[in-house]
Amino acid sequence: MPRTTRLILCPVNLRHLKVDYNAYEEAVEMAQRRGAKLIIATVAPEIERNMNIYNSDVYWGEELRKFVAAHPAEGVDMELIVRKGAVHRQIVKLADERNVDLIVMESANPKVQDYLLGTTASHVVTHAECSVYVVRS
Repeated sequence: MPRTTRLILCPVNLRHLKVDYNAYEEAVEMAQRRGAKLIIATVAPEIERNMNIYNSDVYWGEELRKFVAAHPAEGVDMELIVRKGAVHRQIVKLADERNVDLIVMESANPKVQDYLLGTTASHVVTHAECSVYVVRS
């Protein structure tokens, strides 16, 4: 019996969306096909490097809303979430808290140092309790 996918988490890095957002497109398509709810999340740094950002929750929340408005997901129930902290830990924590069925996320092309240090995607794959679909750029 195939598993039912009710809730999909798609973390997006708003700093790199101009380059690629393939995982978001894939997550939207999966949610549409499976009739699943989609959580779009971004993780803000705990301390902003940009001194013009006074309230990062508000700033990154607005940036996330702009992104979703520019890339609508027809017929998909969607929730937007902003978290603060280490990206790899926050993705796994959010997936666990919300009992997510599937995480759909980007992964940059690996380099030698990625194998030695680990990437966000490899951490999530290793520590998430649910399935993880990694989209290559």
